[in-house]
Amino acid sequence: MCGIIGYTGDKEAYNILLEGLERLEYRGYDSAGIASIHNNTIQHHKKKGRVANLKLTVLPGKTGIAHTRWATHGKPEDKNAHPFVDETEEFAIVHNGIVENYLELKEELRNSGVFFSSDTDSEVIVHLIAKNYTGNLQEAVLKILPRLIGAYAFCVLKKDSNEIIGARNGSPLIIGLGKKENFLTSDVSAIIEHTHKVIYVNDFELVRITPFSVEVCDFNGTQKPLDIKEVNWNLEQAQKQGYKHFMLKEIYEQQQVFLDSLKVPVKIEKSFSRITIVACGTAYYAGLIGKYVIERIAKIPVNLEIASEFRYKEPLINKDDLVIAISQSGETADTLAAVRLAKQNGARTLGIINVINSTISREVDEVIYTRAGLETGVASTKAFMAQLVILYKLGFFLAGKEIDLTSLTEKITQALSLNEEIKQLAQQYYHYPNFLYIGRNLNYPLALEGALKLKEISYIHAEAYPAGELKHGPISLVSEEIPTIAICLQDSIYEKTLSNIQEIKARNGKVIALATEGDKQIKQIVDDIIYIPKVEEIFYPLIAIIPLPLFAYHVADIKDCDVDKPRNLAKSVTVE
Repeated sequence: MCGIIGYTGDKEAYNILLEGLERLEYRGYDSAGIASIHNNTIQHHKKKGRVANLKLTVLPGKTGIAHTRWATHGKPEDKNAHPFVDETEEFAIVHNGIVENYLELKEELRNSGVFFSSDTDSEVIVHLIAKNYTGNLQEAVLKILPRLIGAYAFCVLKKDSNEIIGARNGSPLIIGLGKKENFLTSDVSAIIEHTHKVIYVNDFELVRITPFSVEVCDFNGTQKPLDIKEVNWNLEQAQKQGYKHFMLKEIYEQQQVFLDSLKVPVKIEKSFSRITIVACGTAYYAGLIGKYVIERIAKIPVNLEIASEFRYKEPLINKDDLVIAISQSGETADTLAAVRLAKQNGARTLGIINVINSTISREVDEVIYTRAGLETGVASTKAFMAQLVILYKLGFFLAGKEIDLTSLTEKITQALSLNEEIKQLAQQYYHYPNFLYIGRNLNYPLALEGALKLKEISYIHAEAYPAGELKHGPISLVSEEIPTIAICLQDSIYEKTLSNIQEIKARNGKVIALATEGDKQIKQIVDDIIYIPKVEEIFYPLIAIIPLPLFAYHVADIKDCDVDKPRNLAKSVTVE
């Protein structure tokens, strides 16, 4: 989940690399570092903490590599920050991923006299390259690749050369093509200011860039053709446009994302008997809503699997199944592994993906691209909205029914207008250390997502339950010190959820209700209330999902948390 960028060209590399790291920082921000070549030496600077810590030092050189880290092996400390150099400081590497057999390799290298300066798995790569170098850097890298077990993308440079070698197996790596300059990066956003022409590197491919050339080969050294793509993003999409945080900006962008997603064509061949959805985190909760919608509308059985568990449970998948993978980044390691397992078992695969030409989108049999655009905040909001719209459209398509959601646009606007009201509510409740979230049926996934957002960005412990499960254990937690956010909309199970709220109130619990506009009955029971517009029952998630992240956002902002870059998290989870 780390971010890497490399540059070689006719400009000074340091500022280009630094700016790229700032755009990659959503991928990890435990530490950061840069290495560059100057006068046939490798100069490097790395620090624990944010990329901003690198700004006080400038390294000369027109070829360099850089890294922002999300720690897996080794604590966030200066010594564990990338880049890593070998003992003679002839080579430097940056690495994203995990070398699973690093302890075995480390022991072997130590026995040969190598001294390690860090606690990381990544450092073994640079020492292996140094041991295998006989005059050609590309050949040295090709020699060590069979020895690395795990997922990785890494870049390496040599002190007396302007070439950068990169290799990919399981973690993203992208080539950026410029004039008298070329780039390597984990994410297009890091280089979009400099070029819109990219090559998406596939697994088991090695790349070599210089200021004037780009080469791609497989791990056997066989040259491959260059598949150049044009990226349509612009730099403005990555700016806050006057909002205090990217997350708030992206919450407000949900209305446009909703409209854009309505235009996405959703048509697939109905040659399957069962659907399995695989996803992680927020995408998993979107999939849970998708399960309810598809089963209710299309009457097709849907299994929902947490991708990180799917690959280890010997799933009963066969050629008559459709496996749907949902991922904003298209690089989620567990979801990618689930797709590969499904394909091995003969299943047809469909991706619901936001990032064009991402790894999952290239490996599935069919892909539907959401139109959320660039999402910078680590806590996903507008991507969730886009995923929901696609899942609704898919459910109605499979049922052979028409769907027109445009009438919901005004309702979304109304929900967004609750911002100031929700901010005031956050002022009342931000000091509580624990929350419960409850909901039934379609509202249960919303409770899960609401609790996740509060946990992610405010660091408040929050648990979500199906409302009917309260009496089976969790109700023991109810007290005046643990508020409950109850999603109780005027739908077919309204009275049931209302009864669960009564159970909480009977035990002196505080309740904030997310309710339907005009509902006077619930107002007499709960402590506080957020009203959303009335819509047809099945479409409530498309409206109700707006107030929940707004509440989490304002609580986190009042607590002065780093909303866009919450601790310990990264936007794109590219390690297991």
